[in-house]
Amino acid sequence: MFEYFYHEILRRTVIAFGSLFNEISIKHTNNSNDTVSVIKVPLAYGPTQKFLARLNQSPNLNKPVQITLPRMSFEFTGLIYDSSRKSTTTQYFTAKSAADGTETKKAYLPVPYNMQFELSIMCKLNDDALQIVEQILPYFQPAYTMTVDLVDTINEKRDIPVVLENITMQDDYEGDFTTRRVLIYTLRFTAKTYIFGPVSSATRDIIKKATIGYVAGDLTTSPTREVVYSTEPRAIKNYTGTIITNLTNDISTTDTLITVNDASAISVNTYLDLEGEEVYVTSKSGNVFTVDRGRDNTTITAHLAGSQVKSITTADNALVEESDDFGFSGSVF
Repeated sequence: MFEYFYHEILRRTVIAFGSLFNEISIKHTNNSNDTVSVIKVPLAYGPTQKFLARLNQSPNLNKPVQITLPRMSFEFTGLIYDSSRKSTTTQYFTAKSAADGTETKKAYLPVPYNMQFELSIMCKLNDDALQIVEQILPYFQPAYTMTVDLVDTINEKRDIPVVLENITMQDDYEGDFTTRRVLIYTLRFTAKTYIFGPVSSATRDIIKKATIGYVAGDLTTSPTREVVYSTEPRAIKNYTGTIITNLTNDISTTDTLITVNDASAISVNTYLDLEGEEVYVTSKSGNVFTVDRGRDNTTITAHLAGSQVKSITTADNALVEESDDFGFSGSVF
């Protein structure tokens, strides 16, 4: 049932979430409203308690090497299945491989999950905290959409809404006036991401036969079948590589009489492949036969003496590719 795969979707979403808040700064001004300093607020991944413990354990918080405030930290705290965005479990889609753009890959529709995050803002001054919060809130109304490259192999990018759920504030201030004060604003978010399963090479089954029944009469609960039309797709070019003969003379785009070196392997009412042009043999006399040119919308072109004449048989029908436009052989019964 299970096989190894790893798209790094959760990791990519965590990184994308953190990148939303890595360019926040605060300004300090003097009494004349002149800017005294501009501080870029550092951002790190980790629980808030880790940084608080470091602050409490530092022997001298007044040294330049202290853990400075303000600072921000964020943490991935939970993962919940989102049934409201559920899609059909058996439905899949195909995409070209991002590596070479030629191979077709298949993947089932992703499973929707909500990733929960907490962003903590730790400040000594309330004004610093308010500056940071005010730079964040206008972008979440209540959601902000970020684009994440979820699966590299198929170049699958998705817009991931990040929803701001709530905000809480805590004033961690205990002890005398020499004890360091820490203001903590906690913003909780939900990122609505998608988890993809394994990506495999795509193979499509080609319909080998289709049958249609026609009925007669007005609307009725028991219609009468009058005719059934059955059709099978067939190849319109050679797949097996079988060369049966060569052209004896040049032929132009208007010639319908074709002379070959040996027509013993060519039968009437069969199809041939002349360098990509499909022709239909209507009659034969020795090594000369009459053809209907450009069958099944293939391009009529001139051919030189010595050009290969290939057969189109049931063996080629079994090898038709997805890109083949098909010819059809039909019968009414």
